[in-house]
Order: sequence, then structure tokens, then C-alpha cells
Amino acid sequence: MISLTDSQKIGMGLTGFGVFFLFFGMILFFDKALLAIGNILFVTGLAFVIGLERTFRFFFQKHKLKATGFFLGGVLVVLIGWPIVGVVLEIYGFFLLFRGFFPVVVGFIRRIPVLGSILNLPFISTYVDNANEGNTMV
Repeated sequence: MISLTDSQKIGMGLTGFGVFFLFFGMILFFDKALLAIGNILFVTGLAFVIGLERTFRFFFQKHKLKATGFFLGGVLVVLIGWPIVGVVLEIYGFFLLFRGFFPVVVGFIRRIPVLGSILNLPFISTYVDNANEGNTMV
């Protein structure tokens, strides 16, 4: 079992609530307040989980500045009051930031009984494998 510090436990809770508020805000037709709360909780939770210094190092690496700009710009646009545009920017920035983790996630999902058999179907497997070839961890 993984042992977590108290601040990491708080961070997991904040991140979970942030994802919930983001999801709920999108279901309720891009409610500005819920999306703003979700964004703030998600980013704060991430900082609690991995620490402030590692969070800054992750977001502000030279090769991730474009992705960080899109993600944090999307958060700012949601806070200003344009939720649909902000969420689109956030999603694009999120995929750019975390594209190195997608092969790891796909490899993990392939070991789950039902989902793994779906991902190993020929037409899906070819697409997923081709998409993961471009995503190298840097």
C-alpha cells in the first residue's frame, strides 16, 4: 500500500473535488462558477499532491511552456467568464502537458480484464499504438 502524507491526502481530496466540479460544471451547460471552482481546486490539489516546487518545475519546463500557457490561459478565460472557450483551451493544454503519460495509462488499461480486451481489438489496437508512437516521454 502506498503511504501518503497528510498534505498529499488533502491534495487528493482537492483534486478529486476539482475533477467533480469540472465534470458537473460541463454537465450543467458550462456553468462558470462550477468550472472556476473546479479549476482552482484541481490546480491547488495538484500542488498539494506533488509539492509546490515540483508543480512549478512540471509546468514551467522549457518544452512545456506552450502547453502550460494553453492550460493556465484556459483557467484564466474560465475565470473571466467565457467557459466554453476556456475549457477548449484547457483540454488542449492538458493533452499537451500530459501526452507523455498516455502510453503508460494505455499500458495500465490494457491489463484491466474487460477494457484490455477492448483495447486489444485489431482496429482499436492499431489506432492506439499509432497514436502512442508520437508520444515519447521527454
